[in-house]
Amino acid sequence: MRFAILGPLEVRDDAGRPVAVGGPKPRALLVRLLLAAGHVVPADGLGGDTANAVQAQVSRLRRALPYEAIEFTGGGYRIVVDPQDVDVHRFDALARDGHRLLAAGDFKTAALVLHEALNLWRGPALADLPDAGAQVARLEEARLAAAEDLAEAELALPEGTPIGALRRLVAEHPFRERLRGQLMRALHAAGRTAEALAEFDDARRLLAAELGADPSAELAALHLSILRAQAPPPARSTLPAPLTRLIGREAELDRLAGLRGARLVTLLGPGGAGKTRLALEAAARDGREAGLVDLSRVEDGALVPHAVAGALGLRAAGLAPAGGDADPVRPLAAALADRELLLVVDNCEQVLDAVAGLLRTLLAECPGLAALATSREPLGLTGEVLVPLGPLPPEPAVRLFAERAAAVRAGFTVDDTNAEAVRRICDLLDGLPLAIELAAARLRQLTVAELAERLAGHEHFAVLSRGDRTAAGRHRTLRAVVDWSWQLLGDDERALARRFAVFGGGATRASVEEVCGAGEDLLADLVDRSLLSVRDGRYRMLETILLFCRERLAEAGEEPALRAAHAAWCLALARRADPHLRRAEQLEWLALLSAEHENLMSALRWSAANDRDTALRLIAALAAYWWLGGRRGEVPPWPPASSTRCRTARRRAWRRSTSAASCTPSRSHRRRPAAAPTPS
Repeated sequence: MRFAILGPLEVRDDAGRPVAVGGPKPRALLVRLLLAAGHVVPADGLGGDTANAVQAQVSRLRRALPYEAIEFTGGGYRIVVDPQDVDVHRFDALARDGHRLLAAGDFKTAALVLHEALNLWRGPALADLPDAGAQVARLEEARLAAAEDLAEAELALPEGTPIGALRRLVAEHPFRERLRGQLMRALHAAGRTAEALAEFDDARRLLAAELGADPSAELAALHLSILRAQAPPPARSTLPAPLTRLIGREAELDRLAGLRGARLVTLLGPGGAGKTRLALEAAARDGREAGLVDLSRVEDGALVPHAVAGALGLRAAGLAPAGGDADPVRPLAAALADRELLLVVDNCEQVLDAVAGLLRTLLAECPGLAALATSREPLGLTGEVLVPLGPLPPEPAVRLFAERAAAVRAGFTVDDTNAEAVRRICDLLDGLPLAIELAAARLRQLTVAELAERLAGHEHFAVLSRGDRTAAGRHRTLRAVVDWSWQLLGDDERALARRFAVFGGGATRASVEEVCGAGEDLLADLVDRSLLSVRDGRYRMLETILLFCRERLAEAGEEPALRAAHAAWCLALARRADPHLRRAEQLEWLALLSAEHENLMSALRWSAANDRDTALRLIAALAAYWWLGGRRGEVPPWPPASSTRCRTARRRAWRRSTSAASCTPSRSHRRRPAAAPTPS
């Protein structure tokens, strides 16, 4: 059945025949149910004086409609109908789609969709619901916004906007400055400049008389441009239309929307985090004219101004030829000086200095310009607002995997049989959107369980080796994504990155300095370049980057020495902590060792295979920690060559630790100030 409430209530059956509903009360009740189509409406919200009165009206409706169309749930009533069969819900969906298409620059499709939405209106909304003032006001505002979007789309088309329709809308809503500006633009485009200027004068007098206000800056700027016979074109976009929907970045989109007044915003994050996709979505929602400059294939900083000009269609803007002596930035700034433009500058990291210099000049000389950059490190300009983009949280990561997997394996869903494996895959891939998409594509050849097993075996780069063949080379495989960042590092930064890979569970600054021989400045450089993250004084590396850096460590021939240094550091920490575990400061030192647990176990596994004496010393030093921390079951197995000695040492250590642990510190000891552990 079809229901219409954007006007007098109208019900038609599947054959299109009208269905008589009854008198005012059942009609009003049906309208209330249709407004919440598919959802339960409490009985006291259906307008009846008593529950019996509501039940009586529901009975009348059931005689007019199929009986099962209205369900009683115990707490209220629900009409079982597809929201798309109710004109008000179809209008809302079409209006949203039209606004999105308009923002994306698809003006023709946007106009068709918005026409369809507005044609659903047959009169005043909810005419059969006399006490629906708030709902009616919301719907009328949505109708007016859709009409404005339609006018904006039509202004961008060759045939233009019907001036008569805009005049009627302005007459009905004289204080809507967007409508007034659209009418002025339509008149000017039709060669009726005097009438366009007269519309501005009418608006100015009306606002002054009724509100004591002046026209907005936007309307005044339009008036000035018409006076100069240079009416600005409608907002256009050179942004590519996305092929997939964005998943799991609602918080970041909200933050970017809140930064609309910022002149320079940089999305910062590691390769594969989805910076480009997020930037395009944010720019499409922004509503301003927007242009995308992709610098992924620009390796010479001198070519950056030319890349910007080409992306914005300004090849004839007077730029000097590449390699010439003239400054190419000045004519570009002059061409953009009077434009309201959001410039999306993508993949800045390999020409960072050139991008920073260009944006500094353009932002200073073009007051209507704003820039949204994506980079793996900050541009370093005054006024730059950084928006770090980390991995996806677990649930959005699973949704992304499920959606991309369904595209390559028909009917794929996440259910009880594979949910744990899917969550494991997303966790092993650090929640990186690109890595998850590459993994989902492998379901053409592998099962979910096989994929999880191979990733658990650290086969990330072998498994994720096939991506979108139309993508830039650095985004086709996981190895290429990480290698792109690696190639941008200096020698000292590469040395620290590969050496840091011996830390399986992250590290403090002091421990990195001791094991890797690098200082705080180099650590800060790797954080800036999105190779490391830092939180609460602890530096960490994503698993995918860690695996890549371990390969580089082995290639450099440094792994044995770094592993030995790491094991020595772990042994020194364990020995320093051991006596404190039998004193009043026990909890502080247990917490410190727990923070380094992955490092300690990694050092123990390596030592058991390569340095049995260090392994034995680690067992002895860590026994009390394992016992008191409840971690006896986590001690790794030993290689056959060292198992007898290790088991013997471990039994002795257990006996020593349990004996010591049974001696609970005295009350006087517990009252003594705890010695603060110093992480190293």
